[in-house]
Amino acid sequence: MFPSTSPETGRDPWSDGPRPGPAYGQPPAPRSGPGVDDGERRERGKPRRARRSGEPSRRPDDAAADEPDEEVVPPVDVRKPLSLATAGFSALLGVGLVLGAQTSGPGHRLPFAIIIAGVQLLFVLAWTMAMRPPALLLVALVSAGVAVAADVAAVQTDIAGLAPLGYVAAGGFLLGVLGQLVRRVDRVRVTDSLGSTLLIIVGVVAFGTLVVLSRVPAGTQAITVCLTASGVALTVARVTDAVAPWPRLAPQVPRGAAGVVAGAMLGTLVSALLGSYLVTPFTPTRAAIIGLVAAVAAVLADLAVGYAEAGRLMAGEAPTMWVARHMQGPLGGFALAAPAAYAMCMLFL
Repeated sequence: MFPSTSPETGRDPWSDGPRPGPAYGQPPAPRSGPGVDDGERRERGKPRRARRSGEPSRRPDDAAADEPDEEVVPPVDVRKPLSLATAGFSALLGVGLVLGAQTSGPGHRLPFAIIIAGVQLLFVLAWTMAMRPPALLLVALVSAGVAVAADVAAVQTDIAGLAPLGYVAAGGFLLGVLGQLVRRVDRVRVTDSLGSTLLIIVGVVAFGTLVVLSRVPAGTQAITVCLTASGVALTVARVTDAVAPWPRLAPQVPRGAAGVVAGAMLGTLVSALLGSYLVTPFTPTRAAIIGLVAAVAAVLADLAVGYAEAGRLMAGEAPTMWVARHMQGPLGGFALAAPAAYAMCMLFL
């Protein structure tokens, strides 16, 4: 009898040739060798770019090399004599406003109103020359008229308040807009001039709040504290920019953060010292609080003017008269500090 199993058991009967029929085993492993690296394989599903004859193979690092480099904007130089001159103008403006407030008394507001009118006229000239609205002469004339009307309303009203100044500002703005709509040349750019006209008129009326504040009890002392803090803050900020303009807030703006912070801190310190010498209701703490608000408002307005000027230059506009351009910041700082002083006086005193 033959055995049930063949002696060839365990051997592959098809080892000498291919196995017939379909193969149901595992797929063959991908080929690998010394010249193929798993990290350098191409991702599946991406189309391959046809390589021209003689063109070297493209490497993954070439994509980053083809991207254009970001343009590095060189920082604007800080001109020390100009910063010192602006600091001197800020100090003179602050001293003039503070001394003018001391001339104010019950029934004797006209001298202070005349000083405020001079500052308002300077504000109109500087800001119209710097911002250059479409109808420059018309905006300047309307703003000057609004300044006079605001001062008269601040002096002649029976009750000291901001409502008459608000009516004057609204009427002046509407008059300026209508005057530009009448002119065919300026009608096209009337939308562009709305912002500049509003800023100039509001800034002019803001100085009139100082006349109203001088009629309020303890208002003259509040003017002294707030405007002294603002003048010190603006002066210190500009002097610091001339000495150490770092860290730069923006490459296109020749200002440093050290000057802004140092100016606000020293302005607050000076206001606290003044509060220790003034009579009730002033205390060093109250004087420091209202001085801090006024000083921060002044330095931030001055800094915002620098950013606006840098934006105009980057937009391709021609630079304006340098005197008006650098007077704009301190004038804007005191214009914003004036309503801040009125608000803080109403809240804390």
